This record gives sequence, structure tokens and C-alpha cells, in this order.
Amino acid sequence: MKRFFQFSCIAALLAGSAVAVAQNGAAPATATAAVPAVAAAPAAVPAAVAAPAAKPAPSGYAGPSGAPLMTAKDLLAKGKDDQYVRLKGKLTSHKGDEDYEFTDASGKIIVEIDADRFPQGVTVDHNTLVELTGEFDKEMFGESTLDVEQVKVVSN
Repeated sequence: MKRFFQFSCIAALLAGSAVAVAQNGAAPATATAAVPAVAAAPAAVPAAVAAPAAKPAPSGYAGPSGAPLMTAKDLLAKGKDDQYVRLKGKLTSHKGDEDYEFTDASGKIIVEIDADRFPQGVTVDHNTLVELTGEFDKEMFGESTLDVEQVKVVSN
């Protein structure tokens, strides 16, 4: 715990120095005097703290997946809890919050998609063919759902 606190203090001092450099264009006189051992810290730490970058566009692996491609009907009938799967079809309606109705040729299933899982710069509507990859949440009582981790637009 003590070591964690020491590292936290060092990180806070680095952050303060980096912000001062970014704002004033020069290091404050007290930055090196107050923490001489910290001056040898990696240069990447202050830069990352001083200027947080904009959230990068999600990129991901576009090749084959180990998750089997299933239909909504097969997933509901034969899927196992916590199984990773892929579904190909359309998001036919928004049920509220993170819940959407997914439809393919075999049937329908409710899927849960966080807003940040949708591809940036692409509009997805009820006519957009998508491939969803996620973890099946099989319920003994109630409605089973797919917790989506990736939304890939197949065609608009």
C-alpha cells in the first residue's frame, strides 16, 4: 500500500509538471528541485498526462473469428451460457437503453449493445445488415440475450 501511495504521489507530481510545461512552455523551477529522482522517469508519462488524446477510433481484427456464426433460433435453442457467438442480420428496433431487437431469417433475439460498440461515422438502422459478436447470456427464467462486444456493418 505504501509503494502504491508513493507511485501515486510521483504520478501526481509528474502530471502537475507536465501541465505547467504545456501551459507555460517551460518547466517550473520547482519541478526538478522538488523531485530529483522523478526527473529520470519515462518521458511518455508526462506527455500522456499533459495532453490526453482524443478517443481513438475503434479498430479491430477483420479476419476470421473463432466465434461460431449462428442463427437467432439456434442460439436460443442450443446456445450455452457465456458462449461467444456471431449473428448476422438486422437490428429491427430499439427497445430502450442498450436493448435492441435483432432479427435474422430464423427469428428474433434481444441484444444488449453499449453505445460505444457501434462503429463511428456509420449510421445503423433497421435496413443495415450487421454482424454482431458477443457473449450469450442464457437465462433459466426470463429472456436470454446476447451481450454484444462488436458491431460490424456488413452492408447499408
